[in-house]
Amino acid sequence: MLLRPSPARLAAFLPLLLHPRRFSDASRALRRDLRAGHGPIRPELIERVSRLLVLGRYDALHDISLDFSDQLLNSLLRTSRLHPQACLEVFNLASKQQTFRPDYKSYCKMVHILSRARMYDQTRAYLSELVGLNHSCFVIWDELVRVYKSFHFSPTVFDMVLKVYAEKSLVKEALHVFDNIGSVGRVPSLLSCNSLLSNLVKKGEYFVALLVYDQMVSLGVSPDVFTCGIVVNAYCRNGEVEKGVEFAKEMESEFGLEMNVVVYNSLVNGYAMIGDVEGVRRVLGLMSDKGVIKNVVTYTSLVKCYCKKGLMEEAEKVFESVEEADQRVYGVLIDGYCRCGRVSDAVRVHDDMLRKGVRTNATICNSLINGYCKAGELVEAERMFMRMKDPDHYTYNTLVDGYCRAGRVNEALKLCDRMCEKEVVPTVMTYNTLLKGFTRVGAYHDVVSLWKTMIKRGVSGNEISCSTLLEALFKLGDFDEAMKLWENVLARGLLTDTVTLNVMISGLCKMEKVNKAKEILDSVKTFRCKPDVQTYQALSHGYYKVGNFKEAFGVKDHMESNGMFPTVEMYNTLISAAFKCRHLNKVTDLVTELRARGLTPTVATYGALITGWCNIGTMDKAYATCFEMIEKGIAVNVNICSKIATSLFRLDKIDEACLLLHKLVDFDLLLPGYHSFKEFLEPGATTCVKTQRIADSLPKKLLVPNNIVYNVALAGLCKARKVKEARKLFSELILREGFTPDEYTYTILIHGCAVDGEINEAFNLRDEMSVKGITPNVITYNALIKGLCKSGNVDRAQRLLRKLPQKGITPNAITYNTLIDGLMKSGRLDEAMRLKDKMIEKGLVRGGSCNKLNEVLDPVSKSGFTGVMEVDSDELYDVRIVSGV
Repeated sequence: MLLRPSPARLAAFLPLLLHPRRFSDASRALRRDLRAGHGPIRPELIERVSRLLVLGRYDALHDISLDFSDQLLNSLLRTSRLHPQACLEVFNLASKQQTFRPDYKSYCKMVHILSRARMYDQTRAYLSELVGLNHSCFVIWDELVRVYKSFHFSPTVFDMVLKVYAEKSLVKEALHVFDNIGSVGRVPSLLSCNSLLSNLVKKGEYFVALLVYDQMVSLGVSPDVFTCGIVVNAYCRNGEVEKGVEFAKEMESEFGLEMNVVVYNSLVNGYAMIGDVEGVRRVLGLMSDKGVIKNVVTYTSLVKCYCKKGLMEEAEKVFESVEEADQRVYGVLIDGYCRCGRVSDAVRVHDDMLRKGVRTNATICNSLINGYCKAGELVEAERMFMRMKDPDHYTYNTLVDGYCRAGRVNEALKLCDRMCEKEVVPTVMTYNTLLKGFTRVGAYHDVVSLWKTMIKRGVSGNEISCSTLLEALFKLGDFDEAMKLWENVLARGLLTDTVTLNVMISGLCKMEKVNKAKEILDSVKTFRCKPDVQTYQALSHGYYKVGNFKEAFGVKDHMESNGMFPTVEMYNTLISAAFKCRHLNKVTDLVTELRARGLTPTVATYGALITGWCNIGTMDKAYATCFEMIEKGIAVNVNICSKIATSLFRLDKIDEACLLLHKLVDFDLLLPGYHSFKEFLEPGATTCVKTQRIADSLPKKLLVPNNIVYNVALAGLCKARKVKEARKLFSELILREGFTPDEYTYTILIHGCAVDGEINEAFNLRDEMSVKGITPNVITYNALIKGLCKSGNVDRAQRLLRKLPQKGITPNAITYNTLIDGLMKSGRLDEAMRLKDKMIEKGLVRGGSCNKLNEVLDPVSKSGFTGVMEVDSDELYDVRIVSGV
């Protein structure tokens, strides 16, 4: 008895029959209900339909209104499994039903039935549909194995499903089949293995491809020349070209394979990617010896190699030898010229390409846009962009980067908005470029705003995005937000690169939160990211900045115990630290060690040494270092000369200081008619020979000095008690273009006025710098406190000290020493002792014994005003000199 749908069932399905789309939109739950709604299938129905199928009466099936279900179809396939054509007919009939689709179990039976009948084309087609059902490969594999064991058919289908997975680039699924195919007594075919290997290489899974090859050989699958080409390509793309060469030779000797042009092209391309011209030439020689004819792919790789090395003339010679150059070889040459900055040559080749009827493409246009952007020719880049029909993500990103590099970040942002309008959705790479662009121009608030926009648009930042935002937050001094972002980076597992770690450590150290930086560095040992030399260098410099010189050297010892050695920049910091704590033997040891490790002292190294010797008043060694620097061919820069001049002023060697200033700056051109200043700068008759030698080594006079030189000149006038002349020079300078007074300029003048007893004028200058938006620093207030103490107004100096935290200023050791000196000179020893105890409490002085009190108070009582101020004043220049600014 055949089952027919009842009127009630027809009424229920009528809307779905009239509107097929509604059925396709039905939920999976509804489909499950449809499948489960049938009762048990009567055996006589199965028998009757199977008989019709075996007899080939397929037309009779069409006349029967079968109510298909998974149970019915699977039962029919099982009973008719020896009749493939009958199974094919009933399966197709079931597939055409409005309310039913065969499930994966039916497909698994069907592919086994077809493969047994050697109907391989149909088997591949149904396997493709089976894979397209999006079931887990584990589920499909298990069902195929179950049917195989139930039917006792050939395991051929397992090899075929391996090939289908591979061809669809479903490499994880294909690998699962490859790993388990031996359990069903089947060895994968060479074709399936080649397909899997090829797609693994396309996916960039080079290492996995090599492992699969080894496993394939161990299973007894003999490679052919195509296998050889794929494996050689895997070695080359994995950066192991020499292993690729050895493998090719092994295939020739052991398997008797003759390498074809594809294998040799892979080797040529492998050497080309690493820029090994000699390697390319060796392979080309092998091709000639073996009689293998070079094709356009060979020449394209050769052109790429020359371009990689910047040998553009050789690249073009090879290009000219290509009889029928295609888009790819043109594109490689054009890109090579663009990367070398030779955009005009790139345009020439592009024009030649168009004249010869070879059409351009998006890749070539993108190369030209990139070349124009790097050359700063943004107008031409825009024209090329406008001529493109369908710019892609790379096109937009390249032009956005060009705008950002030119500082035109607003135009870059507008272009990003245009991407959204053109339905080319900006990617995280686009936003990373914009974030870097805003950072480059110092627009850190815009970096934060852009980040919020990016998140709002559903683009999740990656490690580069987070690293850039971290840098901006530290520049803005927003410690709390930086820590929140850091926690987010860790939670998302984005800490894979030391760049982000170094931004974090460096940012914290610049904010003088060194302990937090050390805490984070200790905690990241559990992550994949490991600290490098730059990490330890930032931490060491952080300790140096807060005056913890012992820990700065401790970082060096720690990194050396881990097999890492300091850079020359780190040695520069440690040399400055050794000078600060007066460990002069350590200075000598560091310089010796630096040279022993094969490092070459830089201008910053010499700057640190000269600065250190100048600060302790050992001018002979400062001169000797300067002469060594000159003999090594390293030019003495304006910062080092300014440091020497400052020290000479401090040592009352005004004539020598003026000699250097005369060599540095042509004041006759800068300040015509300024006789008082020029007379002051005129060196006397007794000029030091060593200073003269340094002066003679300098190049011609600089017409436009930087602020350091002007500040040194002002400091010299103040040192010579020519404060009125200094104020006059300052008034003259601020009217000129190219001079912008900074906190150093005002601090020098405030110091000079304080020394001269003009304390009210000093405070007026403090107010003036605040009005101009220049924030006074602790050195500025140290000068004011010293002036108050010198004028006998110690109470006002104490009140000023108490107000400093409200102004965001943290008093340092010099601040307290200055006030202690003032209290002692006023006979207020008890107050001086209490202030000293406060220093110990704040960690500015170690220990608490009476002997320590003497260590703090005695040097202060013995030193004059100049000594205390000049030590800190020198530090204004030290940072700039050491950093090589």
